Amino acid sequence: MKRIYKLEGLDCAHCAAKVEAAVAKIAGVQSVHVNFLTQKMTLECDETRLDAIEAQARIAAQKADGDIEMRRA
Repeated sequence: MKRIYKLEGLDCAHCAAKVEAAVAKIAGVQSVHVNFLTQKMTLECDETRLDAIEAQARIAAQKADGDIEMRRA
């Protein structure tokens, strides 16, 4: 399943790379791409684990930069 999320508060390319790397390590994530310019994250993952993956991705984004708020686009 492919989903797109808005990463509000994402303010640097380094943080975008940290979010992308952290989310890529989550079990069930097939691919992830964070675009710093558009502040969007494209996530492809196992549909049966979507809720758990979203929760873990939110935590990863907050750890990368406390100002990031992840919302479905």
